[in-house]
Amino acid sequence: MALALPRVRLAETAAHHPAAAFAAPVREVWLEVGFGSGEHMAELLARHPEVGIIGAEVFENGIVSFLARYVPEGEEAAARLPPNLLLWPDDARRLLRLLPEAALARLFLLFPDPWPKARHARRRFVHPALIPLIARVITPGGEWRIASDDPTYQAWVEEILAGQDQFELVSATAARPEAWPETRYEAKALREGRRPRYWTLRRR
Repeated sequence: MALALPRVRLAETAAHHPAAAFAAPVREVWLEVGFGSGEHMAELLARHPEVGIIGAEVFENGIVSFLARYVPEGEEAAARLPPNLLLWPDDARRLLRLLPEAALARLFLLFPDPWPKARHARRRFVHPALIPLIARVITPGGEWRIASDDPTYQAWVEEILAGQDQFELVSATAARPEAWPETRYEAKALREGRRPRYWTLRRR
């Protein structure tokens, strides 16, 4: 964390022009909120070297697990990191407020904490108060992808999406779309009999 993370950490000042903050030129910028151990994000980085990908994660264990994919022990200061990667080890809502308008071509929210108790609903990333902020940073025609295996959260997403007009629903399905890399959490949910649901939204 002390040596490897600063090499790819997105500074607050750089968040105002995120495409210029990557170590290599990028065609567009994507954001994954709550990347966990980073299986999905690592696959995106490999498949799309022309895209700058920002990973937002508040839990240190997930950040360490993700960076360990690229950094052998003892090489934290020198190991090669993907040039199209930046990390935001803080609340993603803070990042949304810093990003310029239409900064993102895609946003991913995959299997977030469902905050199942009613009194905790305000903590959910899919929330009426956040929809305008999320819409502001996604370019018109850009995508927001959401996945959840929690029935309470699934019903919540359907309710919130029905009450907004800034995103068009492209698809809502129980089968993972072909272009979505699998996550470790998703595989675990399927093994344990939980049924994920996947939404693809398009910014109007």
